[in-house]
Amino acid sequence: MNVFYEEDGEFKVGAVLADNDTSLQVEAPHGKRSKVKASAVLLRFEIPAHTAFMAEAQAQADAIDIDFLWQCCGPDEFAYDVLAREYYGHAPGAFEAAGVLMRLHSAPMYFYKKGRGRYKAAPEESLKAALASVERKKLQAVAKAAYIEELNADRLPEAFRPQLDALLYKPDKNGIEWKALEEASIAAKLTPVRLLERCGALPDIHVYHLNRFLQEHFPRGAGFPDSPAVVLPTGLPLAEVQAYSIDDAATTEIDDAFSLQTLPGGARRLGIHIAAPALGITPDSPLDVIARERMSTVYFPGGKITMLPDAVVEAYTLAAGRECPALSIYFDVAADFSITGHETRLERVLIADNLRHDALEPVFNATTLASGTVIHAQGEALAWLWQFSGSRLVARKGDLPQPEDRPEFVFQVSDGRVEISRRQRGTPIDQAVAELMILANSTWAGELHAAGQPALYRVQSGGKVRTSTAAGPHDGLGVAQYMWASSPLRRYADLINQRQLIARVRGEAPAYSAKDTALLAAMRDFEVAYDVYAEYQRTMERYWSLRWLVQEQTAVVTGVVLRENLVRLDAVPITQRVPSLAATVMPGARVELAVGAVDLLDLGVHLDFKTTLDPA
Repeated sequence: MNVFYEEDGEFKVGAVLADNDTSLQVEAPHGKRSKVKASAVLLRFEIPAHTAFMAEAQAQADAIDIDFLWQCCGPDEFAYDVLAREYYGHAPGAFEAAGVLMRLHSAPMYFYKKGRGRYKAAPEESLKAALASVERKKLQAVAKAAYIEELNADRLPEAFRPQLDALLYKPDKNGIEWKALEEASIAAKLTPVRLLERCGALPDIHVYHLNRFLQEHFPRGAGFPDSPAVVLPTGLPLAEVQAYSIDDAATTEIDDAFSLQTLPGGARRLGIHIAAPALGITPDSPLDVIARERMSTVYFPGGKITMLPDAVVEAYTLAAGRECPALSIYFDVAADFSITGHETRLERVLIADNLRHDALEPVFNATTLASGTVIHAQGEALAWLWQFSGSRLVARKGDLPQPEDRPEFVFQVSDGRVEISRRQRGTPIDQAVAELMILANSTWAGELHAAGQPALYRVQSGGKVRTSTAAGPHDGLGVAQYMWASSPLRRYADLINQRQLIARVRGEAPAYSAKDTALLAAMRDFEVAYDVYAEYQRTMERYWSLRWLVQEQTAVVTGVVLRENLVRLDAVPITQRVPSLAATVMPGARVELAVGAVDLLDLGVHLDFKTTLDPA
């Protein structure tokens, strides 16, 4: 006796050695013996011999037209042997019965398995859908193979062009385009982006870097949704002073300005005036939602993405010739530059002029100050500010620090061409403006802390700066409390802090309480966003620095060894390791390096040590 049975989803045949009712001992054609449950047996037969059975049964199965077999079935569940009888028109032999069963089992789209040896024909609509899916997969396989062939030949398939953004930034990993790109990339030993570049899909790598940032952090685009018209506050008193701002030429979000009055006995009244968008942007308003989502203006060479819509910036920026809403803090300063008192006011301030760095630096610098002559309409006020800021710096630091030897790089990008200039850090302009902002921010932070009001304070201890709703010392600045409140047009943390200050000036309840979940969430999200934006700025500065090397066809650069083989270049803000640097070159030495291949996609440049110009 032979048996045809199913085991682990496969059909097998064997000769019966022993029949124990519930199980059988069988021997396979290749001689292996095994135990088979009686319930697994589908067919018992004497002839033919089991050694040739599977091949003949498979031949029978292959000869059966699956469509015709499906048409022979009704809608009800059936046993395979019943269908075999109907199909052949007579009691089926062992080969025939097994062939029908094997054909049923091999066509799951046509027949649903309902039990051992039992099936049900698939409904017509389901069968059509399944067959269409199979056909679609066949066509996709053909298309995928064609895509891979083109990619291997460094050609971009036309079907990829409408999907380039998705393939570059947010690929559908189930799509055949991505699967083809991934397979071709593995074969070429390249990343998908690198392969697309090789195929000419990235004619402007700058656009790639920008769009990658936008796709991740501004998925709806850098534009703004429709928002209500800006309504400026009314009823604010007009200040008795005229104020002046100091910013670089490209600044449109002018947050701060200063004024100076002469008091009896050589004393002065210094006013620091901050734009006051918090007067018109209330918590949870449409404009607040926009600012809360962005958290900060994003700066990068050649552009920026503002936190607030242009109309809002235009309404609140401290533009020359306008009376602007401002949160002002006035300091009474004695002749020896000691501060004898201060007061915070909400008011309108007339902005007399917007002073710009490029026009101010030639007349307000270390040389002109040393000569005692600052030839400018506000020269006397600027000279006083310089002296006052030096006094404040000594009060904070204990001594005047040495000027930084690391310059600030200024990028100007136009029509794909980049110009990189350097300006020294710690200039009189930098020092004067920085000390005014530190004075205002630390004083306001101290007031809120003394009143027990929460804010987004900046705390530094152990060298690490963090944002906290509780005030603490800022060791780096040398102040007891500090917060950002002087750039509310550019940073959401400043906008929050300005709300707290305005409430205090008006004698109202604070906008945020100590355990306000909105305040805590904003603190967390601001830190994350601020770090992300700063990293993108550094990335794009490196990109344009590399573009400058290519643009200027720079073959040799100089730099300073910081430690081991780490070198900071002089011409551009790039710091990287130079493995070929001689081990004998000490930190502090100036070296000359040969510029090799520049990779604008991965932002790399190959540098080779040439010689030492100036030993440490």
